[in-house]
Amino acid sequence: MAYSFDGAFDLTGKTAIVTGGAAGIGLAIAKLFAARGANLVLVDVSPAVTEVAASLPGGAARHTAVVADVTDAKAVEGIVAVAVKRGGVDILVNNAGIALLEKAETATEADWDRTMAVNVKGPFLLARAAGKVMIARKAGRIVNIASQASVIALDRHVAYCTSKAAIVGMTKVLAAEWAQHGITVNAVSPTVVETELGKKAWSGEVGEAMKKKIPVGRFAQPEEIAAAVLYLVGGVSGMITGENLIIDGGYTIQ
Repeated sequence: MAYSFDGAFDLTGKTAIVTGGAAGIGLAIAKLFAARGANLVLVDVSPAVTEVAASLPGGAARHTAVVADVTDAKAVEGIVAVAVKRGGVDILVNNAGIALLEKAETATEADWDRTMAVNVKGPFLLARAAGKVMIARKAGRIVNIASQASVIALDRHVAYCTSKAAIVGMTKVLAAEWAQHGITVNAVSPTVVETELGKKAWSGEVGEAMKKKIPVGRFAQPEEIAAAVLYLVGGVSGMITGENLIIDGGYTIQ
């Protein structure tokens, strides 16, 4: 089976749902997908997602912004319906997530529930709805953005670590169930990523201390994560499913 480089990463005519697309990793993914020809359904709770979608290559003619909460099942059905009207659901990237950090003994039930709702329930609702479309089409690519926190313990991250470990578990089950339908499901687990939020959260001494734990000595860039996601949704990754791609500069090999 022969592949050309450009053909392997050409998303022309593909419809991709990307959640959390107004900023950070989601925005980097949206920019790369748009540059590779994809038609995007860009989802975020922030109204800024409308302006972001219009600013991408192809503009509003190719991309649709949806302001929605991914924990709302009806809203999720609406998101998928928008993609179907665009031509179908070829790609789903579950990127939307939150991090409410607190020591385990003082973490609140509300913060726990909200973390699980956004980080686990939302991706499941979207995967379930998009998966039905993909099963009917006998093809599809799903990528769930997890975290290195899915496989290691981090201080004050009890809810976050638990939610990301759950995403990896969900990824494996969906991959096993849907492989027969031509659908791949994978997770990507970054270390700290230098988004605007990441730069603020990991600035100063706490950031420098964390970098010392990473063999390559730095944090990841959003574009590096986007490139990995592009590979997993492209034309040469059909044999990769149920995997958790850890992008952490060697943190977890120690």
